[in-house]
Amino acid sequence: MESYEKAMQAMEALFARDCQFALATAKQNTPSVRYVDTYWDRDCFYIVTYGKSRKALEIAENTNVSLCNSRLSTFTGKAYNIGHPLKPENREIRQKLTEVFKAWYFRHNNEADEAMCYLRIVPESGFFHRDETGFQIDFLQRTATEFPFAFETILTEE
Repeated sequence: MESYEKAMQAMEALFARDCQFALATAKQNTPSVRYVDTYWDRDCFYIVTYGKSRKALEIAENTNVSLCNSRLSTFTGKAYNIGHPLKPENREIRQKLTEVFKAWYFRHNNEADEAMCYLRIVPESGFFHRDETGFQIDFLQRTATEFPFAFETILTEE
């Protein structure tokens, strides 16, 4: 199996669920970071948010974003507001997001509010690891490099 296909299978196994990442955006060259829940589906990450939130407003001005989680997975790419969940073109991803985020989706989101939206993050490059294998991935060229990687960082809780 090619490294890219193996990496994509690992992405599916690791991130096709409710995953928390720190999302970095920028406004006028000043970075801004916050934690978000993400879901990986078909080569993209998805986030449920409010169109008037700081992250959505910053992405409207500058689509460059980064994601990072506590297990050293990092991704950079472009983010896009794909609109309200009830738009016909969002029907399929809405079904997935309401299921994967079912513990909180309707408790924290009001689909009657026209400003509610989905963000799609299209990764361009990234690093992650699984089963003692690190993956450096170039999504644009559809290539990946595999190498031995032991996750030895001690995670602490405050």
